[in-house]
Amino acid sequence: AYHLDRGDAERNVCLIPSSAHGTNPASAVMSGMRVVVVKVDESGSIDMDDLIARADQHADHLAAIMVTYPSTHGVFEEEIRAVCEVVHERGGLVYLDGANLNAQVGLSRPGDYGADVCHINLHKTFAIPHGGGGPGMGPICVNEKLAPFLPGHPIVATGGEKAIGAVSAAPWGSASILVISWAYIALLGPDGVRRASEVAILNANYMAHRLQEHFEILFRGARGRVAHEFILDLRPFRKSAHITEEDVAKRLQDYGFHGPTMSWPVVGTIMVEPTESESKAELDRFCDALISIRAEIQQVELGIADATDNALKNAPHTAAVVTADSWEHGYSRSQAAFPAPWTREYKFWPTVGRVNNAYGDRNLVCACPPIEEYAEDLTG
Repeated sequence: AYHLDRGDAERNVCLIPSSAHGTNPASAVMSGMRVVVVKVDESGSIDMDDLIARADQHADHLAAIMVTYPSTHGVFEEEIRAVCEVVHERGGLVYLDGANLNAQVGLSRPGDYGADVCHINLHKTFAIPHGGGGPGMGPICVNEKLAPFLPGHPIVATGGEKAIGAVSAAPWGSASILVISWAYIALLGPDGVRRASEVAILNANYMAHRLQEHFEILFRGARGRVAHEFILDLRPFRKSAHITEEDVAKRLQDYGFHGPTMSWPVVGTIMVEPTESESKAELDRFCDALISIRAEIQQVELGIADATDNALKNAPHTAAVVTADSWEHGYSRSQAAFPAPWTREYKFWPTVGRVNNAYGDRNLVCACPPIEEYAEDLTG
Protein backbone atom coordinates (compact mmCIF):
# COMPACT_ATOMS: atom_id res chain seq x y z
CA ALA A 1 0.00 0.00 0.00
CA TYR A 2 2.86 2.39 0.83
CA HIS A 3 4.58 1.83 -2.51
CA LEU A 4 1.32 2.00 -4.48
CA ASP A 5 0.45 5.27 -2.78
CA ARG A 6 3.78 6.67 -3.95
CA GLY A 7 3.23 5.46 -7.50
CA ASP A 8 5.86 2.72 -7.17
CA ALA A 9 3.75 -0.22 -8.29
CA GLU A 10 6.80 -1.87 -9.84
CA ARG A 11 8.46 -2.42 -6.44
CA ASN A 12 7.99 -6.12 -5.80
CA VAL A 13 11.43 -7.44 -4.77
CA CYS A 14 12.02 -8.51 -1.17
CA LEU A 15 15.59 -9.16 0.01
CA ILE A 16 15.90 -11.94 2.57
CA PRO A 17 19.14 -13.18 4.21
CA SER A 18 19.90 -16.87 3.76
CA SER A 19 19.82 -17.19 7.56
CA ALA A 20 16.15 -16.18 7.71
CA HIS A 21 13.35 -18.31 9.10
CA GLY A 22 11.42 -20.10 6.36
CA THR A 23 8.29 -18.13 7.18
CA ASN A 24 9.97 -14.96 5.90
CA PRO A 25 10.20 -15.91 2.22
CA ALA A 26 6.82 -17.64 2.51
CA SER A 27 5.20 -14.43 3.77
CA ALA A 28 6.86 -12.38 1.03
CA VAL A 29 5.69 -14.74 -1.71
CA MET A 30 2.15 -14.79 -0.32
CA SER A 31 2.20 -10.99 -0.53
CA GLY A 32 3.01 -11.19 -4.22
CA MET A 33 6.69 -10.32 -3.88
CA ARG A 34 9.71 -11.84 -5.57
CA VAL A 35 12.31 -13.11 -3.10
CA VAL A 36 16.00 -12.40 -3.63
CA VAL A 37 18.35 -14.15 -1.19
CA VAL A 38 21.27 -12.28 0.40
CA LYS A 39 24.35 -14.20 1.53
CA VAL A 40 25.70 -14.27 5.08
CA ASP A 41 29.38 -14.23 6.06
CA GLU A 42 31.35 -16.71 8.17
CA SER A 43 30.18 -15.11 11.41
CA GLY A 44 26.52 -15.59 10.47
CA SER A 45 25.88 -11.89 9.79
CA ILE A 46 24.57 -10.40 6.55
CA ASP A 47 27.28 -10.09 3.89
CA MET A 48 27.30 -6.33 3.28
CA ASP A 49 29.00 -6.59 -0.11
CA ASP A 50 26.38 -9.02 -1.36
CA LEU A 51 23.58 -6.92 0.14
CA ILE A 52 24.76 -3.80 -1.68
CA ALA A 53 25.16 -5.75 -4.92
CA ARG A 54 21.65 -7.19 -4.68
CA ALA A 55 20.15 -3.86 -3.66
CA ASP A 56 21.82 -2.09 -6.59
CA GLN A 57 20.78 -4.82 -9.00
CA HIS A 58 17.12 -4.48 -8.01
CA ALA A 59 17.11 -0.81 -6.97
CA ASP A 60 14.18 0.15 -9.22
CA HIS A 61 12.08 -2.78 -7.99
CA LEU A 62 13.23 -3.01 -4.37
CA ALA A 63 10.24 -3.10 -2.03
CA ALA A 64 11.73 -4.29 1.26
CA ILE A 65 14.16 -6.39 3.20
CA MET A 66 13.06 -8.81 5.91
CA VAL A 67 15.62 -9.24 8.68
CA THR A 68 15.65 -10.91 12.08
CA TYR A 69 17.58 -9.22 14.88
CA PRO A 70 19.41 -10.87 16.51
CA SER A 71 19.78 -13.17 13.53
CA THR A 72 18.56 -16.75 13.43
CA HIS A 73 22.23 -17.76 13.61
CA GLY A 74 22.29 -16.39 17.15
CA VAL A 75 24.39 -13.28 16.61
CA PHE A 76 23.73 -9.56 16.79
CA GLU A 77 24.18 -8.02 13.35
CA GLU A 78 27.02 -5.54 13.84
CA GLU A 79 25.93 -3.65 10.71
CA ILE A 80 22.18 -3.57 11.33
CA ARG A 81 22.00 0.22 10.91
CA ALA A 82 24.00 0.04 7.69
CA VAL A 83 21.73 -2.75 6.42
CA CYS A 84 18.69 -0.55 6.94
CA GLU A 85 20.39 2.45 5.32
CA VAL A 86 21.31 0.47 2.20
CA VAL A 87 17.68 -0.47 1.66
CA HIS A 88 16.27 2.96 2.54
CA GLU A 89 18.65 4.71 0.14
CA ARG A 90 17.21 2.63 -2.68
CA GLY A 91 13.59 3.29 -1.80
CA GLY A 92 12.85 0.09 0.09
CA LEU A 93 11.39 -0.55 3.52
CA VAL A 94 12.78 -2.60 6.41
CA TYR A 95 10.62 -5.32 7.94
CA LEU A 96 11.98 -6.67 11.22
CA ASP A 97 10.98 -10.18 12.22
CA GLY A 98 10.41 -9.91 15.96
CA ALA A 99 11.01 -13.60 16.67
CA ASN A 100 14.07 -12.81 18.79
CA LEU A 101 12.89 -9.75 20.66
CA ASN A 102 13.60 -11.45 23.97
CA ALA A 103 17.23 -10.49 23.31
CA GLN A 104 16.50 -6.78 22.96
CA VAL A 105 13.38 -5.82 24.96
CA GLY A 106 14.38 -2.93 27.19
CA LEU A 107 17.80 -2.74 25.52
CA SER A 108 17.08 -1.39 22.05
CA ARG A 109 14.23 -0.13 19.88
CA PRO A 110 13.90 -1.39 16.29
CA GLY A 111 12.82 2.02 15.07
CA ASP A 112 16.04 3.59 16.32
CA TYR A 113 18.25 1.47 14.09
CA GLY A 114 16.05 1.65 11.02
CA ALA A 115 13.11 -0.77 11.08
CA ASP A 116 9.93 0.55 9.46
CA VAL A 117 7.64 -2.26 10.58
CA CYS A 118 8.06 -5.03 13.14
CA HIS A 119 5.86 -7.82 14.39
CA ILE A 120 6.20 -8.90 18.01
CA ASN A 121 6.04 -12.61 18.80
CA LEU A 122 4.17 -12.77 22.09
CA HIS A 123 5.23 -16.37 22.55
CA LYS A 124 8.67 -16.74 24.15
CA THR A 125 9.16 -12.99 24.66
CA PHE A 126 5.89 -12.10 26.38
CA ALA A 127 4.74 -15.22 28.22
CA ILE A 128 2.46 -16.81 25.62
CA PRO A 129 2.80 -20.55 24.89
CA HIS A 130 3.94 -21.56 21.43
CA GLY A 131 1.97 -23.59 18.93
CA GLY A 132 -0.65 -25.71 20.66
CA GLY A 133 -0.76 -23.32 23.61
CA GLY A 134 -3.35 -21.11 21.96
CA PRO A 135 -4.16 -18.96 18.95
CA GLY A 136 -1.28 -17.05 17.41
CA MET A 137 -0.91 -13.40 18.29
CA GLY A 138 1.62 -10.82 17.15
CA PRO A 139 1.14 -7.06 17.43
CA ILE A 140 2.42 -5.06 14.46
CA CYS A 141 4.45 -1.91 15.14
CA VAL A 142 5.12 0.68 12.44
CA ASN A 143 6.83 4.05 12.16
CA GLU A 144 5.21 7.32 11.12
CA LYS A 145 5.46 6.81 7.38
CA LEU A 146 3.57 3.52 7.56
CA ALA A 147 1.06 4.53 10.25
CA PRO A 148 -1.50 5.83 7.70
CA PHE A 149 -1.70 2.34 6.19
CA LEU A 150 -2.44 0.37 9.35
CA PRO A 151 -5.36 -2.02 8.71
CA GLY A 152 -8.90 -0.87 9.24
CA HIS A 153 -12.03 -2.75 10.30
CA PRO A 154 -15.58 -2.75 8.90
CA ILE A 155 -17.22 -2.24 12.29
CA VAL A 156 -14.70 -0.78 14.75
CA ALA A 157 -12.96 2.48 13.90
CA THR A 158 -9.27 1.68 13.71
CA GLY A 159 -6.31 2.02 11.36
CA GLY A 160 -4.92 5.03 9.52
CA GLU A 161 -6.45 7.44 7.03
CA LYS A 162 -5.23 5.25 4.14
CA ALA A 163 -5.96 1.98 5.90
CA ILE A 164 -5.69 -1.32 4.11
CA GLY A 165 -8.47 -3.86 4.63
CA ALA A 166 -9.00 -5.83 7.82
CA VAL A 167 -6.43 -8.55 8.47
CA SER A 168 -8.14 -9.99 11.55
CA ALA A 169 -11.74 -10.70 12.52
CA ALA A 170 -11.10 -8.89 15.81
CA PRO A 171 -9.55 -5.44 15.25
CA TRP A 172 -6.88 -5.85 17.92
CA GLY A 173 -6.41 -9.62 17.81
CA SER A 174 -7.11 -12.06 20.63
CA ALA A 175 -8.07 -10.18 23.79
CA SER A 176 -7.54 -13.23 26.00
CA ILE A 177 -3.91 -13.47 24.91
CA LEU A 178 -3.18 -9.76 25.09
CA VAL A 179 -4.27 -9.61 28.74
CA ILE A 180 -1.67 -12.22 29.68
CA SER A 181 1.14 -10.32 27.97
CA TRP A 182 -0.04 -7.04 29.46
CA ALA A 183 0.02 -8.58 32.95
CA TYR A 184 3.52 -9.97 32.33
CA ILE A 185 4.84 -6.57 31.26
CA ALA A 186 3.02 -4.74 34.07
CA LEU A 187 4.36 -7.09 36.73
CA LEU A 188 7.97 -6.88 35.53
CA GLY A 189 7.99 -3.19 34.65
CA PRO A 190 10.72 -1.51 32.56
CA ASP A 191 13.57 -2.77 34.71
CA GLY A 192 12.17 -6.29 34.81
CA VAL A 193 11.76 -6.76 31.06
CA ARG A 194 15.24 -5.36 30.51
CA ARG A 195 16.60 -7.79 33.09
CA ALA A 196 14.83 -10.67 31.34
CA SER A 197 16.60 -9.80 28.08
CA GLU A 198 19.95 -9.52 29.82
CA VAL A 199 19.54 -12.88 31.54
CA ALA A 200 18.47 -14.57 28.29
CA ILE A 201 21.68 -13.36 26.65
CA LEU A 202 23.77 -14.21 29.72
CA ASN A 203 22.36 -17.74 29.92
CA ALA A 204 23.13 -18.45 26.26
CA ASN A 205 26.69 -17.19 26.59
CA TYR A 206 27.23 -19.15 29.80
CA MET A 207 26.13 -22.36 28.12
CA ALA A 208 28.16 -21.64 24.98
CA HIS A 209 31.24 -21.08 27.17
CA ARG A 210 30.72 -24.37 29.01
CA LEU A 211 30.18 -26.35 25.83
CA GLN A 212 32.83 -24.79 23.59
CA GLU A 213 35.54 -27.24 24.67
CA HIS A 214 33.36 -30.18 23.62
CA PHE A 215 31.44 -28.90 20.59
CA GLU A 216 32.04 -26.28 17.92
CA ILE A 217 29.88 -23.17 18.32
CA LEU A 218 29.03 -22.54 14.68
CA PHE A 219 28.52 -18.76 14.75
CA ARG A 220 29.75 -15.99 17.04
CA GLY A 221 29.57 -12.23 16.86
CA ALA A 222 32.53 -9.93 16.24
CA ARG A 223 33.35 -9.99 19.96
CA GLY A 224 33.25 -13.77 20.19
CA ARG A 225 29.89 -13.82 21.94
CA VAL A 226 26.46 -15.14 20.97
CA ALA A 227 23.08 -13.50 21.38
CA HIS A 228 20.24 -15.36 23.12
CA GLU A 229 20.80 -18.65 21.28
CA PHE A 230 23.60 -20.56 19.60
CA ILE A 231 24.16 -23.44 17.21
CA LEU A 232 26.18 -26.56 18.03
CA ASP A 233 27.82 -28.14 14.99
CA LEU A 234 27.42 -31.92 15.12
CA ARG A 235 28.40 -32.60 11.51
CA PRO A 236 31.96 -33.77 12.33
CA PHE A 237 30.55 -36.70 14.33
CA ARG A 238 28.81 -38.11 11.27
CA LYS A 239 32.28 -38.67 9.79
CA SER A 240 34.12 -39.69 12.94
CA ALA A 241 31.50 -41.99 14.50
CA HIS A 242 28.48 -42.13 12.16
CA ILE A 243 26.57 -40.24 14.85
CA THR A 244 23.93 -37.80 13.61
CA GLU A 245 22.13 -34.84 15.12
CA GLU A 246 19.06 -37.08 15.47
CA ASP A 247 21.04 -39.55 17.57
CA VAL A 248 22.09 -36.76 19.94
CA ALA A 249 18.56 -35.34 20.16
CA LYS A 250 17.10 -38.78 20.89
CA ARG A 251 19.77 -39.55 23.48
CA LEU A 252 18.95 -36.32 25.30
CA GLN A 253 15.55 -37.85 26.09
CA ASP A 254 17.29 -40.51 28.17
CA TYR A 255 18.81 -37.67 30.18
CA GLY A 256 15.37 -36.13 30.72
CA PHE A 257 15.42 -33.42 28.05
CA HIS A 258 13.25 -32.86 25.04
CA GLY A 259 15.55 -32.51 22.06
CA PRO A 260 16.23 -28.91 20.95
CA THR A 261 15.67 -27.53 17.45
CA MET A 262 17.43 -29.91 15.09
CA SER A 263 19.00 -29.27 11.65
CA TRP A 264 17.78 -25.70 11.54
CA PRO A 265 18.84 -23.19 10.39
CA VAL A 266 21.86 -25.35 9.44
CA VAL A 267 21.56 -29.04 8.57
CA GLY A 268 23.48 -31.31 10.92
CA THR A 269 23.30 -29.01 13.93
CA ILE A 270 21.17 -28.36 16.99
CA MET A 271 20.12 -24.94 18.24
CA VAL A 272 20.18 -24.17 21.96
CA GLU A 273 18.07 -21.33 23.34
CA PRO A 274 17.88 -21.35 27.15
CA THR A 275 15.76 -18.15 27.57
CA GLU A 276 15.70 -16.28 30.86
CA SER A 277 13.38 -18.72 32.62
CA GLU A 278 15.74 -21.54 33.60
CA SER A 279 17.84 -21.68 36.74
CA LYS A 280 21.61 -22.05 36.63
CA ALA A 281 21.21 -25.56 38.02
CA GLU A 282 19.02 -26.51 35.07
CA LEU A 283 21.44 -24.94 32.59
CA ASP A 284 24.28 -26.92 34.16
CA ARG A 285 22.24 -30.12 34.04
CA PHE A 286 21.65 -29.65 30.30
CA CYS A 287 25.32 -28.86 29.69
CA ASP A 288 26.35 -31.90 31.73
CA ALA A 289 24.04 -34.06 29.61
CA LEU A 290 25.58 -32.83 26.36
CA ILE A 291 29.12 -33.22 27.72
CA SER A 292 28.27 -36.77 28.79
CA ILE A 293 26.86 -37.49 25.32
CA ARG A 294 30.08 -36.16 23.81
CA ALA A 295 31.98 -38.68 25.93
CA GLU A 296 29.69 -41.43 24.62
CA ILE A 297 30.44 -40.32 21.06
CA GLN A 298 34.15 -40.51 21.85
CA GLN A 299 33.68 -44.12 22.98
CA VAL A 300 32.38 -44.88 19.48
CA GLU A 301 35.20 -42.93 17.85
CA LEU A 302 37.79 -44.94 19.80
CA GLY A 303 36.14 -48.25 18.99
CA ILE A 304 35.27 -48.94 22.64
CA ALA A 305 31.55 -48.80 21.86
CA ASP A 306 30.07 -50.56 18.83
CA ALA A 307 29.44 -48.33 15.81
CA THR A 308 25.83 -49.47 15.40
CA ASP A 309 24.83 -51.02 18.73
CA ASN A 310 25.42 -48.15 21.12
CA ALA A 311 23.37 -46.00 23.49
CA LEU A 312 23.03 -43.17 20.96
CA LYS A 313 21.90 -45.22 17.97
CA ASN A 314 19.26 -47.02 20.04
CA ALA A 315 18.04 -43.99 21.99
CA PRO A 316 15.65 -43.21 23.49
CA HIS A 317 15.19 -46.16 25.83
CA THR A 318 11.68 -46.60 27.20
CA ALA A 319 10.80 -48.24 30.52
CA ALA A 320 9.28 -51.16 28.62
CA VAL A 321 12.54 -51.80 26.77
CA VAL A 322 14.77 -51.47 29.82
CA THR A 323 12.63 -53.74 32.01
CA ALA A 324 12.07 -56.43 29.37
CA ASP A 325 13.25 -59.96 30.18
CA SER A 326 15.74 -59.95 27.33
CA TRP A 327 18.53 -57.45 26.77
CA GLU A 328 20.74 -58.05 23.77
CA HIS A 329 22.72 -54.82 23.56
CA GLY A 330 26.45 -54.48 24.09
CA TYR A 331 25.97 -51.87 26.81
CA SER A 332 24.20 -52.10 30.15
CA ARG A 333 20.60 -51.29 31.01
CA SER A 334 21.99 -48.84 33.53
CA GLN A 335 23.87 -46.90 30.86
CA ALA A 336 20.79 -46.92 28.66
CA ALA A 337 18.29 -45.61 31.21
CA PHE A 338 20.37 -43.88 33.88
CA PRO A 339 23.31 -42.21 32.09
CA ALA A 340 23.61 -39.38 34.63
CA PRO A 341 23.32 -39.28 38.45
CA TRP A 342 20.18 -37.14 38.50
CA THR A 343 18.27 -39.62 36.34
CA ARG A 344 18.28 -42.03 39.29
CA GLU A 345 16.66 -39.45 41.54
CA TYR A 346 14.01 -38.19 39.13
CA LYS A 347 13.53 -39.82 35.77
CA PHE A 348 11.44 -38.50 32.89
CA TRP A 349 10.82 -41.63 30.87
CA PRO A 350 10.42 -41.33 27.11
CA THR A 351 7.20 -43.06 26.12
CA VAL A 352 8.17 -43.93 22.55
CA GLY A 353 11.40 -45.48 21.33
CA ARG A 354 13.23 -44.77 18.07
CA VAL A 355 10.98 -44.74 15.03
CA ASN A 356 11.70 -44.61 11.32
CA ASN A 357 10.81 -41.00 10.60
CA ALA A 358 11.10 -41.26 6.82
CA TYR A 359 8.88 -44.36 6.71
CA GLY A 360 6.30 -42.70 8.93
CA ASP A 361 6.19 -39.60 6.74
CA ARG A 362 5.60 -41.70 3.64
CA ASN A 363 3.15 -44.20 5.16
CA LEU A 364 0.55 -42.28 7.12
CA VAL A 365 -1.84 -44.41 9.16
CA CYS A 366 -5.06 -42.98 10.57
CA ALA A 367 -5.57 -43.95 14.21
CA CYS A 368 -9.19 -42.79 14.15
CA PRO A 369 -11.96 -45.36 14.78
CA PRO A 370 -13.72 -46.58 11.61
CA ILE A 371 -16.78 -44.58 10.60
CA GLU A 372 -19.01 -47.55 11.46
CA GLU A 373 -18.33 -47.01 15.17
CA TYR A 374 -20.07 -43.65 15.00
CA ALA A 375 -23.27 -45.11 13.54
CA GLU A 376 -26.28 -44.91 15.86
CA ASP A 377 -28.60 -47.83 16.36
CA LEU A 378 -32.13 -46.55 15.67
CA THR A 379 -33.90 -49.81 16.50
CA GLY A 380 -35.83 -50.38 19.66
